Amino acid sequence: MNKKLFASPSQDKRILETGAAFTPRFDDKGLLPAIATDAQTGDVLMMAWMNEQALALSIETGIAHYWSRSRNQLWKKGETSGNTQKIIEMRTDCDQDVIWMKVEPQGIGAACHVGYKSCFFRVLSTPPLATSQTELQITETAPLFDPDQVYKKKG
Repeated sequence: MNKKLFASPSQDKRILETGAAFTPRFDDKGLLPAIATDAQTGDVLMMAWMNEQALALSIETGIAHYWSRSRNQLWKKGETSGNTQKIIEMRTDCDQDVIWMKVEPQGIGAACHVGYKSCFFRVLSTPPLATSQTELQITETAPLFDPDQVYKKKG
């Protein structure tokens, strides 16, 4: 771990859960979940994964970085689309295995790779007692950008 940014993990559970030392607990794949919310509205924008390098870069630069499990690579949020996330505040939970960032969306403010402001643009419509199939209702009127234009395949 980067000794400047992260303390060595404590064996004392009380220190881990209530102390001031930042000792993130990555899972067995070296990842931890990171939740980004809009610092102004409180809306949940996205959930992604961070490895040690993504977390360190996020802290050092003040811009959200994540680990893409599907591409198996580090990514700076908005590097292609221009919709970066400026970190206003970063928190961890009591056992330091989740990161919560309050961010200021940059660019046109779309966090979702399919163009919406939030990745959580659909609501589950579940009927009582599951008498029919669950459906999703879209809560945002339209995407803020066309992903086919923003993420053109290089080749």
